[in-house]
Amino acid sequence: MMKKRIFLLMALLLVGAFLIPAYSQEDMEVVDDAGFSKKQRPSAVFRHDEHNEKAALEDCAECHHVYEDGNKLEDESSEDQSCSECHDEEGSGDMPGLRKAFHTNCKGCHLAQEKGPVMCGSCHVR
Repeated sequence: MMKKRIFLLMALLLVGAFLIPAYSQEDMEVVDDAGFSKKQRPSAVFRHDEHNEKAALEDCAECHHVYEDGNKLEDESSEDQSCSECHDEEGSGDMPGLRKAFHTNCKGCHLAQEKGPVMCGSCHVR
């Protein structure tokens, strides 16, 4: 009887060890990095709604920008598109490559606001 209880307890602990991380990952979101043919780091962890609430961002175009002839269009948003639809890996002319576009947009804002992560491992969690 005692062996059965110990076995049951161990089984419950084992199941719990798998369920807790699985549950916490349900709300985890990452930056869409499908445009990269060879990834150097894991996808950047980014909880969109949590980030925008904490940063008090209400204008989608703040991050989801649209440019025309080198000028940012203030009333336009690209939220229905993936970043890689405009930015290729290498970039060309005034259009930065995908990696530079992500880093300029995200890290640039964090540096300007003096808030948020700027070190690689803070966003690209292994």
